[in-house]
Amino acid sequence: MGALDDLRVLDLTQVLAGPYCTMLLADMGADVVKVERPGGDLIRSNPPFVDDPESEAYGGYFQSVNRGKRSLELDFGDETDRAAFLDLVEHADIVVENYSAGTMEQFDLGYETLTERNSELIYSSIRGFGDPRTGETHRQGLPSFDLVAQALGGVMEITGPEDGPPTKVGPGIGDLFTAVLNAVGILGAVHHRDRTGEGQYVDTGMYDAMVSLCERTVYQYSYTGDAPTRQGNSHPTLFPYNAFETADGHVVVAAFGNAHWQTLCEAMDRPDLAAEYPDPESRLRHRESLRDTIADWTASRPTDGVLDALDGIPVAPVQTTADVFEDAHVRDREMLVPVEQPGADREVTIAGSPIKMTETPPEPGGRAPLLDEHRREILGESSGPDGDISGRSPEAGDD
Repeated sequence: MGALDDLRVLDLTQVLAGPYCTMLLADMGADVVKVERPGGDLIRSNPPFVDDPESEAYGGYFQSVNRGKRSLELDFGDETDRAAFLDLVEHADIVVENYSAGTMEQFDLGYETLTERNSELIYSSIRGFGDPRTGETHRQGLPSFDLVAQALGGVMEITGPEDGPPTKVGPGIGDLFTAVLNAVGILGAVHHRDRTGEGQYVDTGMYDAMVSLCERTVYQYSYTGDAPTRQGNSHPTLFPYNAFETADGHVVVAAFGNAHWQTLCEAMDRPDLAAEYPDPESRLRHRESLRDTIADWTASRPTDGVLDALDGIPVAPVQTTADVFEDAHVRDREMLVPVEQPGADREVTIAGSPIKMTETPPEPGGRAPLLDEHRREILGESSGPDGDISGRSPEAGDD
């Protein structure tokens, strides 16, 4: 039993933000039907592949964020397919899409139309700049991807070396953080519906999400009038809180508290620094010279030596992905999940669910679907003897 196994989600999303959102719901037990346009999600053909893209059904990009879903290919320009979708909507709990604003309305499948068929429906959209229903702006309708969201929202301006150019964060946080917020909004709407019977529209914009993610820059600018910018791996108000090179790699050290600072100074055999800079304010004022002192000390030692010497301080090596795969913690936490790769002769690994629950633990539900793989069973459910395709068990409270 999953926490959300009484929910049916119609997933009209593609690429990353929307699929990641609905993947989170699927991991928690929701029945997620991926309704794909003719030809399928355009990211199906994106690499990497195990061996041969001609024989494999999809690449790693699609596999990673579409696990545990069922696939149905529909053409909304076709009246029969459109009618089939509306039949599904009548018994769905949630519809999620990440098309440009107005796309669903072109097929007369917008929020207002769908709620005429199902008044309790929760309709959720992920767009670059939000939907006019929740706040109209001049940017709506413009295309947006992760890079655009990171640039506009201030992420790039505060990321990178002090003397370097604005730099995007490696993972697609413009998509992923927006997706997580959207999932939270959906679950909030489900809770509201459970209490009132009322559905609603949930809207999460990528630009909005990046402003929220950069909350630190907002209050800093408000308080000081100075616009924050890049400062490498350091922290604007805490020291030491930085990455340092070792003889064979890098470590991060977060020893800004007085007790941790004293331990660091003892490890470096520099009790004088603990006495001279006993409080956070003094350390912050002299951060440049203190950083150089710490850097000289770490550079003369191997990573393991630094970690051993700083036992008890928040410190860690900077790991590669290969290191992550070898970390027993990651495997013990089931954060590396093997799944079938259709068309390949071996399994592949995708990231597991970071959401842990004691009674209803999320479980990645196997590989991503083949295009239109579940047409017969999904449409068969729609035309079943009682017409109920909600996927709910009788115990869930259905009449």
